[in-house]
Amino acid sequence: MIETAPLPWPPAPIRTARLLLREPLAGDRAAIVELFTSPEVGTYIGGPRPREEFERTLPEVPPGRPGLLVVDLDGAMIGLVTLDPHGSDRLAHLHPEGGARELGYLFLPHAWGRGYATEACTAALDWLAGALPDTPVALTTQTANTASRRVAERLGFTELERFEEYGAEQWFGVRHPN
Repeated sequence: MIETAPLPWPPAPIRTARLLLREPLAGDRAAIVELFTSPEVGTYIGGPRPREEFERTLPEVPPGRPGLLVVDLDGAMIGLVTLDPHGSDRLAHLHPEGGARELGYLFLPHAWGRGYATEACTAALDWLAGALPDTPVALTTQTANTASRRVAERLGFTELERFEEYGAEQWFGVRHPN
């Protein structure tokens, strides 16, 4: 397992032309429930979670954690971006000293196709480059998720390998710092 540098957290809210990236708030609970129980969102991440169970286990104020950013459009949550420690040894040969991160993103279906994922992830990656310079970032998505792969390519990720996991072929890419 690769060791990762601690992420300075929480950042000040990150503003883009249309979005605000911030920590979760109590008012985000309904959107978080919708995000994780949506059949459309669950298509490439192992399926939706059972709504009743998810609502029962999610606290009234959704918990924040280092690396988790809510994507806010005009005061409403439309998605999440994560910058988590990369949990496998896949990047060890590229970054032997450790510290790699993994980018993740989930958006509500009504926000798809409008460039929000690219805009939010670009802002998060720019923030990460300032907070932890020289940190490579990995991204994994199902090969069948062509929209997610297009976002990854627009963000500058280069495919390293494909592998089988969770019963599907996965696309694994990396984005090196400048």
